[in-house]
Amino acid sequence: MMSTKIQPKNLRLKTMGVLLTALASCLLHAQAQTSTAANAPLTKPIRLVVPYAPGGPIDVTARALAERVKDTLGTVIIDNKPGAGGNLGVDIVAKAPADGYTIGIAAVATHAINPWLFSKMPFNAATDFVGITQMVRVPNVLVMNADTAQRLKINTLADLIAYAKANPGKLNVGSGGNGSAGHLAAEMFKRDAGIFAVHIPYNGGNPAQLALLSGQVDFNFDNLATAAANIKAGKLKALAVTTAQRSAALPDIPAMSETIKGFEIDTWWGLVAPAATPPAMVARLHQAFAAALATPETKSRFGMMMAEPVISTPEQFSAFMKRELTKYEPVVKATGARVD
Repeated sequence: MMSTKIQPKNLRLKTMGVLLTALASCLLHAQAQTSTAANAPLTKPIRLVVPYAPGGPIDVTARALAERVKDTLGTVIIDNKPGAGGNLGVDIVAKAPADGYTIGIAAVATHAINPWLFSKMPFNAATDFVGITQMVRVPNVLVMNADTAQRLKINTLADLIAYAKANPGKLNVGSGGNGSAGHLAAEMFKRDAGIFAVHIPYNGGNPAQLALLSGQVDFNFDNLATAAANIKAGKLKALAVTTAQRSAALPDIPAMSETIKGFEIDTWWGLVAPAATPPAMVARLHQAFAAALATPETKSRFGMMMAEPVISTPEQFSAFMKRELTKYEPVVKATGARVD
């Protein structure tokens, strides 16, 4: 009886076919596991750490989103952990189990300014977190005391720059303190416009605003939500917003980039998780919070605070935070401000 001899070429093809079938089976199994993990019911409430006190804009927006995602994620517990300029709460997130059940707020202060301002940081802003989505952008606005602006015949940002260049050292700028967002915005403005103005720091944003209203200082950079009422009342003269485009809330106010090309600085915050959080869980969190940010109700509520909802992918938000960290390094170092 004759036996059938398998040729080497046919044997190789047969073996390759078996291997490809096994590989395809493994890939399908892995995809099924990932899909199941991404859609499986959550086993406990999500903890959202807010590194600031209750009642502020960051806390209010976090609570609004927590309410909106309860149908998709279940209960989201807001845990306020203020202290050390936001570093205390953010450090809790950095060191939490990377399972997606502890997430937190990342803000311009905690992830772009504090790393250069504080001599010792308990976390690494560049490597200890993964972005979920940006939440909010709040424009800052360059405002002058209205009487001062009228007396000096300053009606535009270009007028302010021209006056400062013609009268070096005669203008002063107030802020809520050394290293504050207003101080850094002023330093960026002076650097990019090529002017000099004396910096006068106050102990917080409210005293700085009162000093501006009373004419003790000539101009400052304030949060649009804080300054809007006095702008509308005619007590402050708004020269420009600091975002790349004009604000929908006050569209008649020019953007600084219309006069100083590339100028952009604003207050922002968003959601992050510990760096090793599984991608499937990050994607699930992103989907839920992005949907919440896109609702008309969220846009309306945020708009009351002059805040603009911003949706970004995890990759986009992570990259954005790193760019902001790089942007603020020379600005903070140039001020000499330091917190030990």
